[in-house]
Amino acid sequence: MSVDVMVTLRGFYAAEAAYLTEGAEFEQMAAYLASDVVMYQASSLPYGGEWRGHEGFRKFITAMGENWDGLWFDEQQFLSDQNRVVVYSRGRLRARRTGRTLKTSLLQWISFRDGLITEFRPYYHDTSAVLATLTE
Repeated sequence: MSVDVMVTLRGFYAAEAAYLTEGAEFEQMAAYLASDVVMYQASSLPYGGEWRGHEGFRKFITAMGENWDGLWFDEQQFLSDQNRVVVYSRGRLRARRTGRTLKTSLLQWISFRDGLITEFRPYYHDTSAVLATLTE
């Protein structure tokens, strides 16, 4: 597995958690994203849909931040095939409106080009649990 890809991915995850948990700047995440990055999210979620480019990703992460105010990874495992990484993550998210914490897992298919992230495709273990945690 390319060391650069894993450095990119771990840096991105740290910046994402800092954004959601500590109010860090978006630019810390953007440093790990290709200009044409695409985030695909399940359409049933409040931040569902396709989010394209840095501006689209900024809107996505803002929508995430409106829903969650904490993100902690308890376990992550990585499988790689050249410029793609599949990530199993188990962790916790805290809902901003309800204060409830969701313990969950998901798989992400992440693609890279020139050491930057070009695509995220997350697959949630249970989107209904996500929605229940967010709902008052």
